[in-house]
Amino acid sequence: MTVIRGCHAPIPFTGRRRTAKRASLTAALVTVAAVVLAGCAASATPDAAPSVAPTAEGPTIAAPDTTATPKSETEALEPTCENIIPQATADDFTSLGWTFQAEPFRIGANALDDGIQCKWGDTKIASDRVQIFGWAPIDATDAAKAQKDLVAAGWKVEKADEGTYVTENPEWLGGRGVDGYGLTYLFGDGWVKLADTKQSLVLVEGPQ
Repeated sequence: MTVIRGCHAPIPFTGRRRTAKRASLTAALVTVAAVVLAGCAASATPDAAPSVAPTAEGPTIAAPDTTATPKSETEALEPTCENIIPQATADDFTSLGWTFQAEPFRIGANALDDGIQCKWGDTKIASDRVQIFGWAPIDATDAAKAQKDLVAAGWKVEKADEGTYVTENPEWLGGRGVDGYGLTYLFGDGWVKLADTKQSLVLVEGPQ
């Protein structure tokens, strides 16, 4: 029995054949084998990979804008009797039962519209135990004129790293003041402060 191996079931051939037909049979078998082997080779070849459609693109997402939006400039705070001195100081005054009286900031007879002058004390009793604080913006021209007018009226000038002090004449104090200083102005860069003594000017910080 002769077996031809291929992709299909083997095909058996039995019995004797005439010699004359063997050559033809052999040729036929060769032809069949060739056809079967060709079929096997074709089936062994892997099918071409199926064509895959490209993935659909989603909607384009814009990158977030990381540019910082500039903030608007903060407007200058309006000075009040409670924000030109430290909050702790204002709280201490309040705990003593003190209140404040707000007035326009004055240098001599001239009032500075954007400033404030405050008198803290106990208004329920008649007493000279008060404290005065003031703050105002002022330009260089007005500051120079104000200092000149004060000096012409008898006030004293002292220069310092932090600014120019203009203080009451010590002869006017009559027991008021501390260490020879009564009402005192301090002129700085674009501002002027006022306190009832030079020493108390450290409490005036400006609007905050």
